[in-house]
Amino acid sequence: MKSKILSLTINLVLAAIVLGVGLVGFWGGSAAAAVYDSEILYYNGDGSSGGVSLTFNVYEGTETVGKILNILDEYEAKATFFIGGSWADDNIDCVREIYSRGHEIGSHGYFHKDHSKMSKEANLEEIRPSVKLLEMIYGEKVSLFAPPSGAFNENTLNACEELGLKVIMWSRDTIDWRDKDVTLLKNRATKDLKSGEIILMHPKEQTVKALPDILKYIGENGLKTVTVSQNIGE
Repeated sequence: MKSKILSLTINLVLAAIVLGVGLVGFWGGSAAAAVYDSEILYYNGDGSSGGVSLTFNVYEGTETVGKILNILDEYEAKATFFIGGSWADDNIDCVREIYSRGHEIGSHGYFHKDHSKMSKEANLEEIRPSVKLLEMIYGEKVSLFAPPSGAFNENTLNACEELGLKVIMWSRDTIDWRDKDVTLLKNRATKDLKSGEIILMHPKEQTVKALPDILKYIGENGLKTVTVSQNIGE
């Protein structure tokens, strides 16, 4: 009942903010081609810490998220979940479950848009409501933003700086949204893995199958899982 009331409240609060924002495709695309020099942009964390970060970009797969959480618990691992606002609005309890199990939550925008083609104002209109929504759901400040498909521009960076957000990319992409070969996903995540790396994943069944081996590799090679904020020294 509380979740239903909160969901209704959230919808009313955000209605004016997200008005006119359109929905685009969820998957595909690649990291922005341009090279940006920004103090808020991260592709890696601290290379001397011994920590690596598992990140999950979430716009679907509620049941799969639950399976991932159980595996992370089994290996006493912590991760960072970048959550889309349109998914969070329909999955309040799951967002709270992620947080209650000790994982970090960041924004993945509201409607999975291509931020590399957007003005600063459009970036603000897409990112700000997702941050407000997540903060309303789990009661803590959101400090990280992962651009969908890794697509961003200078306007995105300026918008995130105004919102007090760090922009998080990755050093390894499992491409699990496309490929289903579990061994391939594991190798992409672990081959020559080094301290400070950030590994990108999604809530897919093939990811669930690969995750135990990824976590075993991390533990057996003198590394540990840390949240992105811990990895970048925040």
